[in-house]
Amino acid sequence: MNTVTENKTDNPDIARPILDEMPELLCPAGNMEKLETAVTYGANAVYLGAGDLNLRSAGAGFRWEELLAAFELCRINNVQAYFCVNAYPKEKDLAKVRTDLEKLAQCPPDGLIIADPGVLMLASEILPDIPVHISTQANTGNSEAARFWQKFGAERVNLARELSAADVADIAEKCPDMDLEMFVHGAMCMAISGRCFLSTWLNDRSANMGRCTHPCRFEYKATGLRVEEKTRPGQDVWEAVEHDGYTEFFAAEDLCLVNYVRMLAKLGIASLKIEGRTKSSSYLAQVVDVYRTVIDKAKEGGPLPGNAMEELTNAATRPLTTAFFKQSGPSTIAMPPSKDERKPVVARVLEQREDGSWLLSVKARWEDDCDVQLIVPGLQRPLITSGSYSFEAMNGEPKDVIHSGTQAILRCDHEDIRTGLFFRKG
Repeated sequence: MNTVTENKTDNPDIARPILDEMPELLCPAGNMEKLETAVTYGANAVYLGAGDLNLRSAGAGFRWEELLAAFELCRINNVQAYFCVNAYPKEKDLAKVRTDLEKLAQCPPDGLIIADPGVLMLASEILPDIPVHISTQANTGNSEAARFWQKFGAERVNLARELSAADVADIAEKCPDMDLEMFVHGAMCMAISGRCFLSTWLNDRSANMGRCTHPCRFEYKATGLRVEEKTRPGQDVWEAVEHDGYTEFFAAEDLCLVNYVRMLAKLGIASLKIEGRTKSSSYLAQVVDVYRTVIDKAKEGGPLPGNAMEELTNAATRPLTTAFFKQSGPSTIAMPPSKDERKPVVARVLEQREDGSWLLSVKARWEDDCDVQLIVPGLQRPLITSGSYSFEAMNGEPKDVIHSGTQAILRCDHEDIRTGLFFRKG
């Protein structure tokens, strides 16, 4: 088995050779705005879904009539579009699977993401020319499992998030002729590869059919705070930490492998995947920008950008962890900022108007007496000071504050402003 050590990308004194190839950056697209955001900030590929069988059907899916425009946007920007059909259907759902695959035949994506062998069989019949990628839900944790999927037509497998760096290296060495994909950032599940029944049990909404209510994130009243296991006397095995009388003791920390991008590239991992089709476009802008910039810097042999972790923590709501990937030392690598330290995203630029002003989609309350940063691709964050911009309502009335959920007009002549970029408080 290969020996893998942590990639010290944050040390600028270490000389690194330029790499010939870098992994694809694969980003979530829960709706058209999120798709546009992923493209703007540097995604090479996106994954999306429609209908009831894409494992995010409750809150992050396209309408079927939107797909053609979504795929066209991807093709114009040379971005691959992978369609999720990664639910675990029951017998009564198979007709729906067939119907969905037949709809896709009218506007085929660049790939299908599948977890269930029966869905794979139907896809090979209905869409035989579309590449198949095996979902994280399949929990591929060894080289023989990868070869199994390859034998039945899959071109790529997403490796299980429960693997260590050494496990990944071993599989990569033994499967040189198959594309391997890995999640490098985003929410983890307390169940094996997301195959959880808590939501089914509590709310009769199956996570394995795309309708998870995330009961692992619910707040529970702790009636007992610590437990010992019989053979470990005096050692606290589990602890539920209360805040305001409740605790989220099932909730996992969020995955963050930004320090390992160069190492994964050297192993030949084909695609680095960001989780988050239900996350906001504001979150996506910051996280995609970090990983795009880190991948580009790693290819050039450069160190991890100095503000990469600051950007990721600003977008985080839970602690960031290397989880199972790092086998020694603490896995938690960063904590989310406090409410007072966070730099909230306040608006997205929708378009430039004929008079040179900018139409905004407002994400949070924004007063005209505060400095803001523009989130520019390449981890650039130019500061725009109060007094150098002004607001107007849609009817042209001057405003000193604009509010979440509305549209407003921004007058500002900063050279970096363009459609699709986000502002946040500085």
